[in-house]
Amino acid sequence: ITVAQGPAPVVLRDGTQMVTTAVAPAAAFVPGVQRCHRAQPRRVVPLASVSSDGNGSSASTVLDKDKPDWAGQDLLSKMVNTAISIKPLFGIMKGMARDVLIKTAEKNGVQWREETQVLLQDQRLKDLKEQIENPAVEYPSYYTQEFHAYDEGNLCWQAAAEAESATYAMALRVWPKEGLSSDGAQQRLRDSYTDAIKKYRGEQGSGKVSSLLDMGCSVGISTRALAAAFPEATKVLGCDLSSYFLAVAKSRKVEGSREEYLHVNGENTGLGDEVCDLYSLAFVVHELPQYATRSIFKEAFRLVKPGGTIVLTDNNPRSEVIQNLPPALFTLMKSTEPWSDDYYTLDVEAALEDAGFVNPTTVPSDPRHRTVLATKPV
Repeated sequence: ITVAQGPAPVVLRDGTQMVTTAVAPAAAFVPGVQRCHRAQPRRVVPLASVSSDGNGSSASTVLDKDKPDWAGQDLLSKMVNTAISIKPLFGIMKGMARDVLIKTAEKNGVQWREETQVLLQDQRLKDLKEQIENPAVEYPSYYTQEFHAYDEGNLCWQAAAEAESATYAMALRVWPKEGLSSDGAQQRLRDSYTDAIKKYRGEQGSGKVSSLLDMGCSVGISTRALAAAFPEATKVLGCDLSSYFLAVAKSRKVEGSREEYLHVNGENTGLGDEVCDLYSLAFVVHELPQYATRSIFKEAFRLVKPGGTIVLTDNNPRSEVIQNLPPALFTLMKSTEPWSDDYYTLDVEAALEDAGFVNPTTVPSDPRHRTVLATKPV
C-alpha cells in the first residue's frame, strides 16, 4: 500500500515557534489498517502560547531535517553503531557515559551518589517491591537486555536508586545556561508538558480529566506531576514494567495522595476498556523498538475513553540542540540507548493514526523535547 508523503515541514528560522497539526475526520481512520497519511491540510498554531514561562523561551528551535545524522541509516549513524558493536569499546563507552552523567549532575547540585546510597539502604523497598510485583508479568526481550549502562537494564536496585537523580539531571541539561536549581528545572520541564496537554485538550473540547494513566511511570516523578496538574482527576494510575522502580515510587507516596501504582506490561496491561481520559508516556518511546511502540499505542487506544487524549513527550528529532550534539555526546548516548535508531526514524504521528487516534499534534515543548498528542474519536 502506498503511503503518501505530506507537505514539506514548516521551517522556522526567525525565532517564531510553530506547530503543525494534521486534521482529519474520525471516519477516515481504522485501527490496524495502513493508509495514506496526512492527506488533509495542515493547520499551523503559534507555539508561544504553550510556553511554560509565558514568554516563549521554553520553546525549541526546530530544523527542517527529520532527524539527526547520527541516527537511522545515515553513514555517520552506521559508523557510530559499528564502534558500539565492538564489545571492549562498548564497555569503555558505557563506563564513560555513566561517569559523565554522574559528574555533570553533581556539578549542578544533584546529590547523585548520596541519594543513591540512601535508597539502597532503605529496608522498606524490598517489602514494597514484593507487594507490587505481579508474577504474571512477562518481560519482553528488549526490556531484559542491558541499557542505561546497567547490565540488567531497569530490573535492578541500582537503576531504581539512581533514577530520580538521573531524571533531575536530565531536566538541568535542557536549560544549562539559566542557572536553574534541579527542582526548578524539573518543574519547568513538567510544566511545559502539562501546559501542552491542557491547551490541546481545550482545543479538542475534551472536558475535564477525571482519570489518568501514566505508562512507563518509572519512580513516579511524572505521575506526581500529572496528579498536581490535574487535581480534578480522582483516579491517577502509574504503571511500569519494573517492580524495582515502582517500589521507589510507592515509597515516595504521601498520605492522602491519589497516585496508585501497578506492575504491568504496556503492550498487554490486562486492564479493562476505556479506563482513562488521559494516557501519558513521558520519556518512554525512545526506549522501545518500533514494533513495541506500535503495540503500546494499540493497547492505549483500547484504554482511552472516546474523546480522550494520548500524549507522549520525548527527545525531539528536529531539535537544533539534539541534531547538533557533539560527536562524543551522541556516541556515548547511543551506547546506552539501544533503540535510538528505531525512535528517531519512527513517524510517531503516523503510528498514532495507525492505532486509531486522530488529530495528532506535535509541540516542540522545550529546547530538547517534543510533546505529541492525539485524540480517540468519539
